[in-house]
Amino acid sequence: MRIRIWGCRGSLAAPGPETVRYGGNTSCLEIRLSDDRLLIVDAGTGIRNLGLALGNDRPDRIDVLLTHLHLDHIEGLAFFTPMWDPNCEVHIWGPPSPLQSLRERIATYFSPPLFPVHLDDLPSHLVVHDVPDEGWDLGTARVRGEPVNHPGPTLGYRVEEADRILTYISDHEPALGTDLNAVEPEWISGYGLAYGADVLFHDAQYTEDEYPHRVGWGHSSIVHTVTFGLIAKVQRLVMFHHDPLHSDAQLEAMLMRGRELWGEEHEGLILAAEGMELDIG
Repeated sequence: MRIRIWGCRGSLAAPGPETVRYGGNTSCLEIRLSDDRLLIVDAGTGIRNLGLALGNDRPDRIDVLLTHLHLDHIEGLAFFTPMWDPNCEVHIWGPPSPLQSLRERIATYFSPPLFPVHLDDLPSHLVVHDVPDEGWDLGTARVRGEPVNHPGPTLGYRVEEADRILTYISDHEPALGTDLNAVEPEWISGYGLAYGADVLFHDAQYTEDEYPHRVGWGHSSIVHTVTFGLIAKVQRLVMFHHDPLHSDAQLEAMLMRGRELWGEEHEGLILAAEGMELDIG
Protein backbone atom coordinates (compact mmCIF):
# COMPACT_ATOMS: atom_id res chain seq x y z
CA MET A 1 0.00 0.00 0.00
CA ARG A 2 1.56 3.29 -1.14
CA ILE A 3 0.33 6.69 -0.02
CA ARG A 4 0.92 10.20 -1.33
CA ILE A 5 -0.35 13.41 0.25
CA TRP A 6 -1.78 15.91 -2.24
CA GLY A 7 -3.27 18.24 0.36
CA CYS A 8 -3.13 18.41 4.16
CA ARG A 9 -4.44 21.87 5.01
CA GLY A 10 -7.76 22.21 6.83
CA SER A 11 -10.74 24.55 6.58
CA LEU A 12 -9.40 26.77 3.78
CA ALA A 13 -6.64 26.57 1.21
CA ALA A 14 -3.69 28.68 2.36
CA PRO A 15 -1.06 29.11 -0.38
CA GLY A 16 1.80 31.51 0.21
CA PRO A 17 5.41 31.89 1.29
CA GLU A 18 4.69 30.95 4.92
CA THR A 19 3.08 27.61 4.00
CA VAL A 20 5.26 26.46 1.12
CA ARG A 21 7.07 23.74 3.08
CA TYR A 22 4.00 21.82 4.23
CA GLY A 23 1.59 23.00 1.58
CA GLY A 24 -1.57 25.04 1.29
CA ASN A 25 -3.94 22.67 -0.52
CA THR A 26 -6.84 21.17 1.39
CA SER A 27 -7.27 17.49 2.18
CA CYS A 28 -6.55 14.81 -0.41
CA LEU A 29 -4.79 11.46 -0.05
CA GLU A 30 -3.82 9.05 -2.83
CA ILE A 31 -3.70 5.34 -1.97
CA ARG A 32 -2.26 2.78 -4.38
CA LEU A 33 -3.01 -0.82 -3.54
CA SER A 34 -0.74 -3.77 -4.35
CA ASP A 35 -2.68 -4.35 -7.59
CA ASP A 36 -2.17 -0.63 -8.44
CA ARG A 37 -5.84 0.15 -7.87
CA LEU A 38 -6.34 3.84 -7.08
CA LEU A 39 -8.27 5.00 -4.03
CA ILE A 40 -8.54 8.69 -3.14
CA VAL A 41 -9.57 9.95 0.27
CA ASP A 42 -11.18 13.40 0.26
CA ALA A 43 -11.42 15.82 -2.62
CA GLY A 44 -10.05 19.11 -1.35
CA THR A 45 -8.07 21.41 -3.62
CA GLY A 46 -5.22 18.90 -3.64
CA ILE A 47 -7.18 16.54 -5.89
CA ARG A 48 -6.75 18.95 -8.79
CA ASN A 49 -2.99 18.34 -8.94
CA LEU A 50 -3.55 14.62 -8.51
CA GLY A 51 -5.83 14.59 -11.53
CA LEU A 52 -3.27 16.50 -13.59
CA ALA A 53 -0.51 14.10 -12.52
CA LEU A 54 -2.56 11.11 -13.69
CA GLY A 55 -2.52 12.54 -17.22
CA ASN A 56 -3.88 10.35 -19.97
CA ASP A 57 -2.76 7.13 -18.25
CA ARG A 58 -5.46 7.37 -15.62
CA PRO A 59 -7.18 4.08 -14.68
CA ASP A 60 -10.61 3.25 -16.05
CA ARG A 61 -12.05 3.26 -12.52
CA ILE A 62 -11.28 5.56 -9.61
CA ASP A 63 -12.82 5.39 -6.13
CA VAL A 64 -13.09 8.59 -4.08
CA LEU A 65 -13.88 8.26 -0.36
CA LEU A 66 -15.33 11.44 1.13
CA THR A 67 -15.22 11.89 4.90
CA HIS A 68 -17.88 14.61 4.84
CA LEU A 69 -19.21 17.39 2.66
CA HIS A 70 -17.68 20.50 4.18
CA LEU A 71 -16.36 22.59 1.31
CA ASP A 72 -12.66 22.07 2.06
CA HIS A 73 -13.15 18.32 1.45
CA ILE A 74 -15.11 18.48 -1.82
CA GLU A 75 -14.13 21.75 -3.51
CA GLY A 76 -11.60 20.06 -5.78
CA LEU A 77 -14.06 17.57 -7.30
CA ALA A 78 -15.16 19.93 -10.05
CA PHE A 79 -11.53 20.40 -11.12
CA PHE A 80 -10.55 16.72 -10.99
CA THR A 81 -9.87 15.86 -14.64
CA PRO A 82 -11.28 12.28 -14.55
CA MET A 83 -14.69 13.81 -13.77
CA TRP A 84 -14.61 15.22 -17.30
CA ASP A 85 -13.41 12.05 -19.06
CA PRO A 86 -16.21 10.03 -20.74
CA ASN A 87 -13.98 6.94 -20.60
CA CYS A 88 -13.53 7.09 -16.83
CA GLU A 89 -15.76 5.53 -14.18
CA VAL A 90 -15.65 7.54 -10.96
CA HIS A 91 -17.17 6.03 -7.82
CA ILE A 92 -17.79 8.46 -4.98
CA TRP A 93 -18.42 7.09 -1.49
CA GLY A 94 -19.54 9.24 1.42
CA PRO A 95 -21.58 9.54 4.61
CA PRO A 96 -25.29 8.74 4.44
CA SER A 97 -27.88 11.22 5.65
CA PRO A 98 -31.52 10.68 6.66
CA LEU A 99 -32.53 13.82 4.76
CA GLN A 100 -30.96 13.51 1.29
CA SER A 101 -28.97 11.01 -0.71
CA LEU A 102 -25.25 11.61 -1.12
CA ARG A 103 -25.79 12.34 -4.81
CA GLU A 104 -28.36 15.04 -4.02
CA ARG A 105 -26.04 16.68 -1.52
CA ILE A 106 -23.06 16.68 -3.91
CA ALA A 107 -25.34 18.09 -6.62
CA THR A 108 -25.83 21.17 -4.45
CA TYR A 109 -22.20 22.03 -5.14
CA PHE A 110 -22.42 21.04 -8.82
CA SER A 111 -25.16 23.54 -9.66
CA PRO A 112 -25.59 27.30 -10.10
CA PRO A 113 -24.80 29.65 -8.52
CA LEU A 114 -21.90 27.67 -7.00
CA PHE A 115 -20.84 25.96 -10.23
CA PRO A 116 -22.06 26.38 -13.83
CA VAL A 117 -22.32 22.67 -14.70
CA HIS A 118 -24.89 20.34 -13.17
CA LEU A 119 -23.75 17.01 -11.76
CA ASP A 120 -25.91 15.11 -14.25
CA ASP A 121 -24.15 16.84 -17.14
CA LEU A 122 -20.65 15.59 -16.29
CA PRO A 123 -19.29 13.40 -19.11
CA SER A 124 -17.69 10.76 -16.86
CA HIS A 125 -19.61 7.70 -15.71
CA LEU A 126 -20.34 8.78 -12.15
CA VAL A 127 -21.59 6.33 -9.51
CA VAL A 128 -22.39 7.70 -6.03
CA HIS A 129 -22.66 5.40 -3.01
CA ASP A 130 -23.78 5.96 0.56
CA VAL A 131 -21.13 4.19 2.65
CA PRO A 132 -22.67 0.94 3.99
CA ASP A 133 -22.86 0.06 7.67
CA GLU A 134 -20.54 -2.89 7.11
CA GLY A 135 -17.15 -2.93 5.42
CA TRP A 136 -16.83 -3.56 1.71
CA ASP A 137 -14.16 -4.70 -0.72
CA LEU A 138 -12.36 -2.43 -3.18
CA GLY A 139 -9.92 -4.53 -5.16
CA THR A 140 -7.47 -6.17 -2.76
CA ALA A 141 -8.49 -3.94 0.15
CA ARG A 142 -11.23 -4.11 2.75
CA VAL A 143 -12.64 -0.65 3.55
CA ARG A 144 -14.68 0.39 6.55
CA GLY A 145 -16.22 3.78 7.26
CA GLU A 146 -17.66 4.77 10.63
CA PRO A 147 -19.10 8.01 12.04
CA VAL A 148 -16.72 10.17 14.08
CA ASN A 149 -17.21 13.25 16.22
CA HIS A 150 -17.39 16.28 13.91
CA PRO A 151 -20.30 18.61 13.02
CA GLY A 152 -22.55 17.08 10.36
CA PRO A 153 -22.42 13.48 9.06
CA THR A 154 -18.69 12.66 9.08
CA LEU A 155 -16.79 9.42 8.60
CA GLY A 156 -13.35 8.10 9.34
CA TYR A 157 -11.96 5.30 7.15
CA ARG A 158 -9.96 2.16 7.80
CA VAL A 159 -8.32 0.53 4.77
CA GLU A 160 -6.89 -2.97 5.25
CA GLU A 161 -4.84 -4.85 2.67
CA ALA A 162 -3.33 -8.17 3.73
CA ASP A 163 -1.99 -7.39 7.21
CA ARG A 164 -1.45 -3.66 6.60
CA ILE A 165 -3.80 -1.01 8.00
CA LEU A 166 -4.26 2.66 7.13
CA THR A 167 -6.68 4.80 9.12
CA TYR A 168 -7.72 8.29 8.06
CA ILE A 169 -9.67 10.56 10.42
CA SER A 170 -9.06 14.05 9.09
CA ASP A 171 -11.66 16.06 11.07
CA HIS A 172 -12.18 14.77 14.59
CA GLU A 173 -12.76 15.94 18.14
CA PRO A 174 -12.62 12.76 20.24
CA ALA A 175 -12.02 14.75 23.45
CA LEU A 176 -15.28 16.74 23.27
CA GLY A 177 -16.70 16.44 26.77
CA THR A 178 -14.34 13.55 27.51
CA ASP A 179 -11.03 13.02 29.26
CA LEU A 180 -9.42 10.53 26.88
CA ASN A 181 -7.36 9.01 29.67
CA ALA A 182 -10.34 8.56 32.00
CA VAL A 183 -12.72 6.47 29.85
CA GLU A 184 -12.59 3.00 28.38
CA PRO A 185 -11.06 3.17 24.88
CA GLU A 186 -14.14 1.56 23.33
CA TRP A 187 -16.13 4.69 24.26
CA ILE A 188 -13.78 7.03 22.39
CA SER A 189 -14.91 8.25 18.97
CA GLY A 190 -12.84 6.66 16.21
CA TYR A 191 -11.04 4.15 18.43
CA GLY A 192 -12.30 1.09 16.55
CA LEU A 193 -11.11 2.54 13.26
CA ALA A 194 -7.66 3.48 14.54
CA TYR A 195 -6.74 0.59 16.83
CA GLY A 196 -3.50 -1.11 15.78
CA ALA A 197 -3.14 0.84 12.53
CA ASP A 198 0.24 0.90 10.84
CA VAL A 199 -0.42 4.53 9.91
CA LEU A 200 -3.03 6.92 11.31
CA PHE A 201 -3.73 10.26 9.61
CA HIS A 202 -5.43 12.38 12.27
CA ASP A 203 -6.68 15.90 12.80
CA ALA A 204 -4.08 18.03 14.63
CA GLN A 205 -5.44 21.48 13.90
CA TYR A 206 -4.95 23.34 17.18
CA THR A 207 -2.33 24.08 19.78
CA GLU A 208 -3.18 23.49 23.43
CA ASP A 209 -3.67 27.25 23.90
CA GLU A 210 -6.01 27.54 20.91
CA TYR A 211 -8.29 24.62 21.66
CA PRO A 212 -10.18 26.04 24.70
CA HIS A 213 -11.50 28.82 22.46
CA ARG A 214 -12.66 26.34 19.81
CA VAL A 215 -14.34 23.59 21.79
CA GLY A 216 -17.09 21.98 19.76
CA TRP A 217 -15.67 23.04 16.39
CA GLY A 218 -14.87 19.41 15.58
CA HIS A 219 -11.07 19.46 15.69
CA SER A 220 -8.28 18.32 18.01
CA SER A 221 -5.45 19.94 19.90
CA ILE A 222 -2.03 18.37 19.55
CA VAL A 223 -2.30 16.82 23.03
CA HIS A 224 -5.60 15.17 22.07
CA THR A 225 -4.13 13.93 18.79
CA VAL A 226 -1.12 12.30 20.44
CA THR A 227 -3.16 10.89 23.32
CA PHE A 228 -5.62 9.34 20.86
CA GLY A 229 -2.76 7.80 18.84
CA LEU A 230 -1.15 6.32 21.95
CA ILE A 231 -4.43 4.88 23.25
CA ALA A 232 -5.13 3.35 19.83
CA LYS A 233 -1.61 1.83 19.76
CA VAL A 234 -0.82 3.02 16.24
CA GLN A 235 2.65 2.51 14.78
CA ARG A 236 2.90 5.88 13.02
CA LEU A 237 0.82 8.98 13.63
CA VAL A 238 0.61 11.65 10.93
CA MET A 239 -0.43 15.14 12.09
CA PHE A 240 -2.96 16.29 9.50
CA HIS A 241 -5.52 19.01 8.66
CA HIS A 242 -3.25 21.97 9.44
CA ASP A 243 -4.94 25.22 10.40
CA PRO A 244 -4.84 27.79 7.54
CA LEU A 245 -3.41 30.37 9.98
CA HIS A 246 -0.44 28.19 10.95
CA SER A 247 2.83 28.93 9.20
CA ASP A 248 5.51 26.33 8.51
CA ALA A 249 7.40 27.52 11.60
CA GLN A 250 4.29 27.18 13.79
CA LEU A 251 3.63 23.67 12.50
CA GLU A 252 7.20 22.65 13.31
CA ALA A 253 6.76 24.01 16.84
CA MET A 254 3.63 21.86 17.15
CA LEU A 255 5.62 18.86 15.93
CA MET A 256 8.22 19.42 18.65
CA ARG A 257 5.47 19.60 21.26
CA GLY A 258 3.92 16.45 19.82
CA ARG A 259 7.22 14.60 20.10
CA GLU A 260 7.48 15.54 23.76
CA LEU A 261 4.06 13.99 24.31
CA TRP A 262 4.72 10.96 22.10
CA GLY A 263 7.78 9.89 24.07
CA GLU A 264 11.16 8.40 23.26
CA GLU A 265 10.05 6.68 20.06
CA HIS A 266 9.11 10.04 18.55
CA GLU A 267 10.16 8.93 15.06
CA GLY A 268 6.64 7.48 14.86
CA LEU A 269 5.15 10.98 14.89
CA ILE A 270 5.11 12.68 11.48
CA LEU A 271 4.02 16.12 10.29
CA ALA A 272 2.04 15.81 7.06
CA ALA A 273 3.48 17.67 4.09
CA GLU A 274 2.17 18.06 0.57
CA GLY A 275 4.04 15.62 -1.70
CA MET A 276 5.04 13.31 1.16
CA GLU A 277 5.00 9.60 0.28
CA LEU A 278 4.62 6.66 2.67
CA ASP A 279 4.94 2.96 1.92
CA ILE A 280 3.07 0.55 4.20
CA GLY A 281 4.66 -2.77 3.43
